[in-house]
Amino acid sequence: MSSNSPPAIPNRLETLRVLRLMGDYEPILMLTGSDDGYGTRWTLSGQQVQPAIARYLMETGYVSETGKTEFGARKLALSADGKRFRDNGVRWWDSLSLFEKLRVTLFG
Repeated sequence: MSSNSPPAIPNRLETLRVLRLMGDYEPILMLTGSDDGYGTRWTLSGQQVQPAIARYLMETGYVSETGKTEFGARKLALSADGKRFRDNGVRWWDSLSLFEKLRVTLFG
């Protein structure tokens, strides 16, 4: 893998589910742990987002910080690139056959 190629999408189906749930208005909340990142949690509508998915979205610039809640949690919303990524993901999912969707669901 060259240094210019994007990282692999972790658990494609779950990533797409997170993007769909976010929509245009629902942010991921980042509840920070210690300074080294240990204990950091990400939630969306009260449900935990897998750390690999949250980090992937942050590192690729698909989400960006839009502020903090009154309790200090960072709000991460879809960026313009994130919205395009989500729309492309929805089109990709819709283009799959039933067998391909089953394969992605079972094997990532």
